[in-house]
Amino acid sequence: MDLTDLHIFRSVVQAGGITRAAQKLNRVQSNVTTRVRQLETDLGIELFVRDGKKLRLSPAGTLLLDYAERLLDLAEEAREAVHDAKPRGLLRLGSMESTASVRLPGPMNEYLSRYPEVTVELRIGTPRDLAPAVREGELDAALVAEPIPDAPFEKIPVYDEELVIIAAANHPPIKSPRDVNGRPVLAFVTGCSYRQRMEDWFTSSGEMSDRIIETSSYHAILGCAVAGMGISMVPRMVLKTKFFSIKRTSKLSRAGLGRVGAKLTPWSTATCANRTEARRPRSGVRWSDYTRRPQDACAARCRPP
Repeated sequence: MDLTDLHIFRSVVQAGGITRAAQKLNRVQSNVTTRVRQLETDLGIELFVRDGKKLRLSPAGTLLLDYAERLLDLAEEAREAVHDAKPRGLLRLGSMESTASVRLPGPMNEYLSRYPEVTVELRIGTPRDLAPAVREGELDAALVAEPIPDAPFEKIPVYDEELVIIAAANHPPIKSPRDVNGRPVLAFVTGCSYRQRMEDWFTSSGEMSDRIIETSSYHAILGCAVAGMGISMVPRMVLKTKFFSIKRTSKLSRAGLGRVGAKLTPWSTATCANRTEARRPRSGVRWSDYTRRPQDACAARCRPP
């Protein structure tokens, strides 16, 4: 039994006979008769009571007609759904923690308002965790930082990120990794692209602190930096989540991080203080900007084989 058989069966019922159904379906009468007989053989029952040339539904045929109506209507609904370009259903999205907390909420809220039939399932992780999940089909797409291999992914640049080196406001100016003076490094968990860039920055000068404090929260990193526990490198957008005001800024442009280059430019200190203490802040963060190369932040999804 297939949908075509059910469609022919329903047409015979609606037309009131084989001849009219054949005309409506643009089929020869013998073909319609054969398909009805095949359906009855398949089910092992008679769907019609035959009285000469007249047909009327048997009790089993009446029961089947109800199911046939529902199945055919459901099939048509499914056909329309798959050809409808309007997004719907479950979107399994991966994202880095900083992206999910700062950049994603606004656009995601707008997207869900525009397409209310979409349900989002968000997974937070590092690029090392999210890339395999996309490859294995556990996620539909992920917002991650480069580097991500070209195969088997399709990549779309979404935004350029700026990384900043942060330290307590009373920390001496940091012009190179040597200025960290062995202080602890506050880092995200292993597998984070930003942590790798920070480690590459230290390695470029042959310097690396022996003490690394790992955390899974950028808010915790900022709080520890303000308290003077160590230095870190975070996306500049993350600073906006802590209500910091910037006193003085300058670029640490194209520092020796990853594939970006190794040229250092001088920078003056920049103090970030809580806005509620505008006159004489008791604590804050000293930071410098590092401008990342384009396409370092991207959305990746698995390319079909």
